Amino acid sequence: MKIISMIPARYSASRFPGKLMQDLGGKSVIRRTYEATVATNLFYDVIVVTDSSIIYNEIVNNGGKAMMSIKEHECGSDRIAEAVENLDIDIVVNVQGDEPFTDKESLEKLIAVFKDDHTKNIDLASLMVHITDEAEINNPNTVKVVVDMFDFALYFSRSPIPYPRDKTVAVKYFKHKGVYAFRKEALLDFYKLPMLTLEASEKLEQLRYLEYGKRIKMVETSVQGVEIDTPEDLERAKKLWK
Repeated sequence: MKIISMIPARYSASRFPGKLMQDLGGKSVIRRTYEATVATNLFYDVIVVTDSSIIYNEIVNNGGKAMMSIKEHECGSDRIAEAVENLDIDIVVNVQGDEPFTDKESLEKLIAVFKDDHTKNIDLASLMVHITDEAEINNPNTVKVVVDMFDFALYFSRSPIPYPRDKTVAVKYFKHKGVYAFRKEALLDFYKLPMLTLEASEKLEQLRYLEYGKRIKMVETSVQGVEIDTPEDLERAKKLWK
């Protein structure tokens, strides 16, 4: 089974433009993410795919691998699908460019889903982490996920889900970490499907799969880390890095 990692990287992020080129402990955020992914030694190849010559040069000039996107893309999965269309691979793991704390343990759990799926019933899998901080649960920049009893995703939202109408019920809240693993065929199928209303409303690409009836296997990890969506996240990341 040939497994690669692709890191989609936009320069002009809406909430924090240029965030991937911000300094984190003496290196850019995107370089930290790339090096952390390579260091897991889980992949046949690790490639940053970007629409930015700045990010491309940052990776290539520091000994890494990068590709320039040909088309404009609304989301990272589309960007990766274009990049892998003609590659001889089985599984592609999408690590977000703003995840400098990417760790081996979590990625191993994700890859194991496919190694154990001998009948090839699972098209894609993703990570979630249990959260208890009320501010984080209510933060629209923190994407939440609810799952069924078999850990397949029921819905993703920027709102707190489930809503605590009955506060005596002990529900667990899970944060969706933007790391996905796809069978190549499923990713290419996704690329051909037009965006529908839920994805457009929440600005969450994973909802496209659910809207088209696909199933997403969620894998729980205990590694929290920091995804860098805002300047405040970057400051938290700097403290954690030290």
